[in-house]
Amino acid sequence: MKILITSEGFRSQIYFEFDKCIACEVCVRVCPIDLPVVDWELETNIRKKRLLNYNIDFRICIFCGNCVEYCPTNCLSITEEYELSTYNRHELNYNQIALGRLPMNTIQTILNSPQSLIKMSKPLLIKD
Repeated sequence: MKILITSEGFRSQIYFEFDKCIACEVCVRVCPIDLPVVDWELETNIRKKRLLNYNIDFRICIFCGNCVEYCPTNCLSITEEYELSTYNRHELNYNQIALGRLPMNTIQTILNSPQSLIKMSKPLLIKD
């Protein structure tokens, strides 16, 4: 399979880091179609929101990149994964687990970088 190199500014699948998200819902407010679904609850003892679920439905997403650009904690980023086709349209509704998986070509790039080869003391196991 031939992997194409994407151009600068290319917008595709979004990567989400659950631990960085503060459930501020800025991504929902800047989205032209109010797409990200952010479920949270208020922790009254510490007066903070606790994130429960985060979903983006790529059937509807127009890949404008506003959610990534305006996120105050940088928990969203755009990957170079452009192959989102599937036979079942319901598979395009990504929750925080699916959004938190890095595409294989990104993982291979990280593993082949000189910094990761120096820092790795144990072999990294990748399960399909």
